Amino acid sequence: MGNELYQQIRKFYDASSGLWEKIWGEHMHHGYYGRSGNYKVERREAQIALIEELLLWADVKVNNPPQNIIDVGCGIGGSTLYLGNRFNANAKGITLSPVQASRAKERAKEQGLETQVDFEVANALKMPFEDNSFDLVWSLESGEHMPDKTKFLQECYRVLQPGGKLILATWCHRETSVLGELTTSEIKHLKEIYRVYCLPYVISLSEYFAIAKSCGFKHIKADDWSTQVAPFWDVVIDSAFNLEAITGLVEAGWQTIESALSLNLMSRGYSCGLIRYGLIGGTK
Repeated sequence: MGNELYQQIRKFYDASSGLWEKIWGEHMHHGYYGRSGNYKVERREAQIALIEELLLWADVKVNNPPQNIIDVGCGIGGSTLYLGNRFNANAKGITLSPVQASRAKERAKEQGLETQVDFEVANALKMPFEDNSFDLVWSLESGEHMPDKTKFLQECYRVLQPGGKLILATWCHRETSVLGELTTSEIKHLKEIYRVYCLPYVISLSEYFAIAKSCGFKHIKADDWSTQVAPFWDVVIDSAFNLEAITGLVEAGWQTIESALSLNLMSRGYSCGLIRYGLIGGTK
């Protein structure tokens, strides 16, 4: 499953990342709209707010900033470059997509950050870094792509320095119990999301918490920000079908067209409570 899945993910992001950047910018993740779900916040402003709110939530202090950051699943480097610049830190981003890594390097050069921020094609389940390499492991919406969530968090723990922080935000499904498993219609809904966005599976936030604990993370905290981020998909849908976007979709190919046409899968997933936006924080 692994190699085939990685090829699908690579192909998906190789084809769609240029269009995403052109229409929606460099940050390939949700925005933060607060508990009231304030749609009036501009999309990019909301995406920056998500990064800042995550740093605040994880108690990353400006007077003791991280100096060596790894962005696991970096896209075209939106978070990596932001964090590197924000903290005047060394930052490394990894992605399965050569197109994303190349564009991220270009963007680092454009911003004059190429000496402190770098990108490479690498597998998050087998990171090419020594143990204890980073004081901040940042993973923003890449956990859902991982075919082995335990191995993923084990690798995050391995490369993290003692005393360093993990900040993980990822798509989850709703909490379940022995008496309340996912329904047939929910499973069907999830399978469509998996197919369109090249995901192996998602798990609940409590399952992530248990895995983080088993990996050895300390001071673990978890939170559900579904309400705070859910408006993002309606904002994206509203802007997905202008002439520029439609032209770009045709050029990017059928898989990208299908993912755009399926944006409402995520919007409906949030509305019915099936899709949840989970946060895990911890230290080593």
